[in-house]
Amino acid sequence: MNRLKSGLHFYFHACFFKLRDLFLPRKHILKEAQIKSGFRVVDYGCGPGSYLVPLAELVGKTGKVYAVDVHPLAIKKINAVISRKKLGNVSAIYSECKTGLPGNSIDVVLLYDVFHALDDSSRVLAELQRILKPGGFLSFQDHRMKDNEIMCELTKGGYFQLLKKNEKTYTFQKI
Repeated sequence: MNRLKSGLHFYFHACFFKLRDLFLPRKHILKEAQIKSGFRVVDYGCGPGSYLVPLAELVGKTGKVYAVDVHPLAIKKINAVISRKKLGNVSAIYSECKTGLPGNSIDVVLLYDVFHALDDSSRVLAELQRILKPGGFLSFQDHRMKDNEIMCELTKGGYFQLLKKNEKTYTFQKI
């Protein structure tokens, strides 16, 4: 995709998400992820950062949020939000797959509305399983996938097992 088209696509989605978030605040979805103060959380495929501020509040000063995205404009937007809101517990990571985070270091990974767009979902799931602590959780949502597709895709590599189907998300546990 050429840069101009890619940039326009990003800004269109960013505007749509901003409007969506007014009517459906992200904090309601985050309740299902059971994030606590002090947690280390990865928002994989964070886009323009719809979950960023509520996540930073949930993990508190002793926690950490890593906003990971493949799109340079997303990282630019995230860094602007971090600076403007003075979010000292948030870092942006530009990546197509590997996060650069230590193994077994993350309590919860959010994988919201991005799975359908991944070029190599198996590599991404392997990376997410690698960085999650033993007993860590993957909170998953993708409105473009059906229940049976979600179950098949998320469990086929042997990285995760379904722990709970929530109202808006699925909770998978690291195997």
